[in-house]
Amino acid sequence: MPELPQSDPFAWFRQWMDQAHRSCEPEPTAMALSTVGPRGQPTVRIVLLKAFDRKGFVFYTNLKSAKARHLRARPRAGLCLLWKSMGRQIRIDGVTHQIDDAEADAYFATRPRGSQIGAWASRQSAPLDDRSTLEERVEKVKQRFAGQAVPRPSFWSGFRLVPEVFEFWQLCPDRLHDRWRFECTANGERWECQRLYP
Repeated sequence: MPELPQSDPFAWFRQWMDQAHRSCEPEPTAMALSTVGPRGQPTVRIVLLKAFDRKGFVFYTNLKSAKARHLRARPRAGLCLLWKSMGRQIRIDGVTHQIDDAEADAYFATRPRGSQIGAWASRQSAPLDDRSTLEERVEKVKQRFAGQAVPRPSFWSGFRLVPEVFEFWQLCPDRLHDRWRFECTANGERWECQRLYP
Protein backbone atom coordinates (compact mmCIF):
# COMPACT_ATOMS: atom_id res chain seq x y z
CA MET A 1 0.00 0.00 0.00
CA PRO A 2 1.53 3.36 -0.97
CA GLU A 3 1.97 6.08 1.56
CA LEU A 4 -0.75 8.71 1.67
CA PRO A 5 -0.13 11.31 -1.06
CA GLN A 6 0.44 14.44 1.03
CA SER A 7 -2.27 13.17 3.41
CA ASP A 8 -4.73 14.46 0.83
CA PRO A 9 -7.85 12.33 0.22
CA PHE A 10 -8.61 14.08 -3.08
CA ALA A 11 -5.17 13.26 -4.45
CA TRP A 12 -5.50 9.68 -3.26
CA PHE A 13 -8.97 9.39 -4.83
CA ARG A 14 -7.65 10.66 -8.16
CA GLN A 15 -4.72 8.23 -8.01
CA TRP A 16 -7.02 5.25 -7.41
CA MET A 17 -9.52 6.40 -10.04
CA ASP A 18 -6.78 6.80 -12.64
CA GLN A 19 -5.53 3.30 -11.83
CA ALA A 20 -9.08 1.92 -12.06
CA HIS A 21 -9.46 3.43 -15.55
CA ARG A 22 -6.23 1.72 -16.61
CA SER A 23 -7.30 -1.63 -15.12
CA CYS A 24 -9.82 -4.12 -16.46
CA GLU A 25 -12.66 -2.68 -14.39
CA PRO A 26 -15.74 -2.61 -16.68
CA GLU A 27 -17.24 0.62 -15.27
CA PRO A 28 -14.79 2.40 -12.96
CA THR A 29 -17.11 5.36 -12.34
CA ALA A 30 -20.02 3.24 -11.08
CA MET A 31 -20.81 4.02 -7.46
CA ALA A 32 -23.47 3.18 -4.93
CA LEU A 33 -25.44 6.21 -3.78
CA SER A 34 -27.26 5.98 -0.45
CA THR A 35 -30.02 8.42 0.49
CA VAL A 36 -32.67 8.49 3.21
CA GLY A 37 -36.36 8.55 2.35
CA PRO A 38 -39.21 10.34 4.13
CA ARG A 39 -39.79 7.47 6.57
CA GLY A 40 -36.13 7.31 7.53
CA GLN A 41 -35.50 4.25 5.35
CA PRO A 42 -32.04 4.18 3.71
CA THR A 43 -32.15 3.50 -0.03
CA VAL A 44 -29.20 2.62 -2.25
CA ARG A 45 -28.75 2.47 -6.02
CA ILE A 46 -25.91 2.59 -8.55
CA VAL A 47 -25.18 5.86 -10.35
CA LEU A 48 -22.24 7.08 -12.44
CA LEU A 49 -19.71 9.61 -11.22
CA LYS A 50 -19.54 12.26 -13.94
CA ALA A 51 -17.16 14.81 -12.45
CA PHE A 52 -15.03 15.28 -9.37
CA ASP A 53 -12.68 17.90 -7.99
CA ARG A 54 -12.09 19.60 -4.66
CA LYS A 55 -15.64 20.98 -4.73
CA GLY A 56 -17.10 17.47 -4.67
CA PHE A 57 -18.47 14.52 -6.62
CA VAL A 58 -21.17 15.03 -9.28
CA PHE A 59 -23.89 12.71 -10.59
CA TYR A 60 -27.05 13.42 -12.61
CA THR A 61 -30.71 12.49 -12.38
CA ASN A 62 -34.29 13.44 -13.12
CA LEU A 63 -35.27 15.95 -10.43
CA LYS A 64 -38.56 14.10 -9.91
CA SER A 65 -36.79 10.80 -9.22
CA ALA A 66 -36.80 9.20 -5.79
CA LYS A 67 -33.14 10.04 -5.21
CA ALA A 68 -33.66 13.71 -6.05
CA ARG A 69 -36.70 13.96 -3.79
CA HIS A 70 -34.70 12.35 -0.98
CA LEU A 71 -31.77 14.72 -1.44
CA ARG A 72 -33.95 17.81 -1.55
CA ALA A 73 -35.64 16.81 1.71
CA ARG A 74 -32.47 15.55 3.42
CA PRO A 75 -29.36 16.84 1.66
CA ARG A 76 -26.92 14.25 2.96
CA ALA A 77 -25.73 11.09 1.21
CA GLY A 78 -23.11 8.38 1.06
CA LEU A 79 -21.13 7.10 -1.93
CA CYS A 80 -19.23 3.85 -2.34
CA LEU A 81 -16.97 2.88 -5.24
CA LEU A 82 -15.76 -0.71 -5.51
CA TRP A 83 -12.99 -1.83 -7.85
CA LYS A 84 -13.08 -5.56 -7.32
CA SER A 85 -10.20 -6.53 -9.59
CA MET A 86 -7.96 -4.10 -7.69
CA GLY A 87 -9.25 -5.09 -4.26
CA ARG A 88 -10.13 -1.49 -3.45
CA GLN A 89 -13.08 0.43 -2.15
CA ILE A 90 -13.70 4.07 -1.28
CA ARG A 91 -16.59 5.35 0.83
CA ILE A 92 -17.48 9.05 0.89
CA ASP A 93 -20.05 10.72 3.15
CA GLY A 94 -21.13 14.32 2.93
CA VAL A 95 -23.68 17.00 2.20
CA THR A 96 -25.30 17.49 -1.20
CA HIS A 97 -26.63 20.36 -3.26
CA GLN A 98 -28.01 20.74 -6.75
CA ILE A 99 -25.52 22.07 -9.29
CA ASP A 100 -26.17 25.28 -11.21
CA ASP A 101 -27.92 25.35 -14.57
CA ALA A 102 -24.81 26.26 -16.55
CA GLU A 103 -22.91 23.22 -15.31
CA ALA A 104 -25.90 20.94 -15.97
CA ASP A 105 -26.35 22.40 -19.47
CA ALA A 106 -22.68 21.86 -20.30
CA TYR A 107 -22.76 18.22 -19.25
CA PHE A 108 -26.11 17.49 -20.93
CA ALA A 109 -24.72 18.77 -24.23
CA THR A 110 -22.02 16.06 -24.12
CA ARG A 111 -24.48 13.17 -23.72
CA PRO A 112 -25.32 10.93 -26.70
CA ARG A 113 -28.47 12.09 -28.45
CA GLY A 114 -30.32 8.93 -27.45
CA SER A 115 -29.59 9.62 -23.79
CA GLN A 116 -30.74 13.22 -24.19
CA ILE A 117 -34.02 12.04 -25.69
CA GLY A 118 -34.38 9.44 -22.96
CA ALA A 119 -34.04 12.14 -20.31
CA TRP A 120 -37.05 13.92 -21.79
CA ALA A 121 -39.09 10.74 -22.27
CA SER A 122 -38.58 9.11 -18.88
CA ARG A 123 -40.72 10.02 -15.89
CA GLN A 124 -38.03 8.49 -13.70
CA SER A 125 -39.30 6.51 -10.68
CA ALA A 126 -42.98 6.99 -11.68
CA PRO A 127 -45.15 3.89 -12.36
CA LEU A 128 -45.09 2.66 -15.99
CA ASP A 129 -48.00 0.58 -17.30
CA ASP A 130 -46.01 -1.12 -20.07
CA ARG A 131 -42.88 -0.74 -22.21
CA SER A 132 -44.83 0.51 -25.23
CA THR A 133 -45.85 3.63 -23.33
CA LEU A 134 -42.20 4.53 -22.82
CA GLU A 135 -41.39 3.79 -26.44
CA GLU A 136 -44.24 6.04 -27.57
CA ARG A 137 -42.92 8.86 -25.39
CA VAL A 138 -39.46 8.40 -26.92
CA GLU A 139 -40.89 8.68 -30.45
CA LYS A 140 -42.75 11.86 -29.57
CA VAL A 141 -39.57 13.43 -28.20
CA LYS A 142 -37.64 12.41 -31.32
CA GLN A 143 -40.27 14.11 -33.47
CA ARG A 144 -40.32 17.20 -31.27
CA PHE A 145 -36.58 17.78 -31.61
CA ALA A 146 -36.09 16.44 -35.15
CA GLY A 147 -33.34 18.34 -36.94
CA GLN A 148 -32.30 20.37 -33.90
CA ALA A 149 -30.20 20.10 -30.76
CA VAL A 150 -31.90 18.57 -27.74
CA PRO A 151 -31.90 21.05 -24.84
CA ARG A 152 -31.61 19.98 -21.23
CA PRO A 153 -35.04 19.50 -19.62
CA SER A 154 -35.67 21.81 -16.67
CA PHE A 155 -36.51 18.72 -14.60
CA TRP A 156 -33.09 17.11 -15.16
CA SER A 157 -29.92 18.20 -13.40
CA GLY A 158 -27.08 17.10 -11.18
CA PHE A 159 -26.12 16.95 -7.53
CA ARG A 160 -22.72 17.51 -6.00
CA LEU A 161 -21.74 15.65 -2.84
CA VAL A 162 -19.32 17.76 -0.79
CA PRO A 163 -17.28 15.25 1.22
CA GLU A 164 -16.91 15.33 4.98
CA VAL A 165 -15.49 11.82 5.40
CA PHE A 166 -13.47 9.52 3.12
CA GLU A 167 -12.61 5.92 3.88
CA PHE A 168 -10.09 4.07 1.72
CA TRP A 169 -10.08 0.26 1.88
CA GLN A 170 -7.42 -2.05 0.42
CA LEU A 171 -7.80 -5.83 0.27
CA CYS A 172 -5.13 -7.74 2.21
CA PRO A 173 -4.59 -11.46 2.97
CA ASP A 174 -6.49 -13.15 5.79
CA ARG A 175 -9.06 -10.34 5.81
CA LEU A 176 -6.53 -8.10 7.56
CA HIS A 177 -7.41 -5.25 5.22
CA ASP A 178 -5.88 -1.78 5.23
CA ARG A 179 -8.31 1.03 6.06
CA TRP A 180 -7.75 4.77 6.30
CA ARG A 181 -10.36 7.30 7.36
CA PHE A 182 -10.05 11.00 6.50
CA GLU A 183 -12.29 13.45 8.33
CA CYS A 184 -12.69 17.09 7.43
CA THR A 185 -11.77 19.66 10.08
CA ALA A 186 -11.27 23.42 10.22
CA ASN A 187 -14.14 24.23 7.84
CA GLY A 188 -12.75 22.03 5.10
CA GLU A 189 -9.25 23.46 5.25
CA ARG A 190 -7.64 20.35 6.74
CA TRP A 191 -8.15 16.59 6.70
CA GLU A 192 -7.21 14.38 9.62
CA CYS A 193 -6.24 10.81 8.74
CA GLN A 194 -6.53 7.78 10.98
CA ARG A 195 -5.72 4.16 10.25
CA LEU A 196 -8.53 1.77 11.23
CA TYR A 197 -8.63 -1.87 12.23
CA PRO A 198 -9.94 -4.13 9.45
